[in-house]
Amino acid sequence: MRENNVVLMEISVEEASKKLGQKNVFLLDVRLPEEFAVSKIKGFHLIPLHELPSRIGELSKHKKKEILVICHHGSRSLYAASMLRNAGYNAKSIVGGLASWSEKIDKSIPKYIKGPFGVMKA
Repeated sequence: MRENNVVLMEISVEEASKKLGQKNVFLLDVRLPEEFAVSKIKGFHLIPLHELPSRIGELSKHKKKEILVICHHGSRSLYAASMLRNAGYNAKSIVGGLASWSEKIDKSIPKYIKGPFGVMKA
């Protein structure tokens, strides 16, 4: 069982999909550019996780919004959501990431794998 603070920092793909297009929501993708190039969800803005600490100021205009964070499977987005919350943002990680989104919400979103030779569609 997850700790309560982690649960509060997460949102299901089903709930997140209902929030697409809402003015009080900002969509953040923290994957690598090569992952984003292969598979992305319309409306998400890319700031790779390793760049987030130096680029967090770019999100200041969204401080009053709910920030939904996605990655491939949910680990990086959970870390990013924690980082953003520590900086005073209302951020939530999308559980299961893009892989879960592709399975449960939009099967047209390509699945992919990351390997030693880069990112490839699955």
